[in-house]
Amino acid sequence: MTIHDFSQKNSLINQFISELRDSEIQKDRMRFRKNIERIGEILSYEMSKLLDYKPVDVATPLGKKQVNIPNCEIVLCSILRAGIPLHNGILNYFDQAENAFISAYRIQLEEPDTFKVEVDYLATPSLEGKTLVLVDPMLATGRTLENVLHVLNQHGKPKQIHIISIIGAQPGIDLVASVFPKNTHLWIAAIDDALNEHGYIVPGLGDAGDLCYGPRLD
Repeated sequence: MTIHDFSQKNSLINQFISELRDSEIQKDRMRFRKNIERIGEILSYEMSKLLDYKPVDVATPLGKKQVNIPNCEIVLCSILRAGIPLHNGILNYFDQAENAFISAYRIQLEEPDTFKVEVDYLATPSLEGKTLVLVDPMLATGRTLENVLHVLNQHGKPKQIHIISIIGAQPGIDLVASVFPKNTHLWIAAIDDALNEHGYIVPGLGDAGDLCYGPRLD
């Protein structure tokens, strides 16, 4: 897997990440969602440089001009619910993409600090021969993406897979790299070193879904 870690570069992403992590700024849910959306737009632009392109002739009022445009069928697949604002940011740039949505959540097991990931909802077009963009803002243990991949494999083999995330933990990234195809690309705004005993990214930013949309009943 090829990892594109934008925390290693100077760009506006760093400003948006700093605001996402800031516990005071997080109190403004609209700003939190907007910063996720902005990062999605920037990562989409960077990802677009690696897509296949084809030349087309565009008729202007004064003549014709050849322009290279993307030559691939894209499916954006977001993991609910924190993936929605990131999905929107990507969709702002890939507005002709097909869309898929999947629900994946943790189920606490009897043994302390252990859980499994359950997938119980999926709406997707065929993925056969297409460019699959998996949208998961917080790549923690990697087990959610692993389970999502197993489910999506039943709906066709993509030509290429890109993962777009906001923050990831190195252990989760290592797991994803071990189970996804080698030509997968991970586009990520920041990578943290560790997970805590509950499987959450440290220092991370907290629960992205709750910060976007408010706390939920467990």
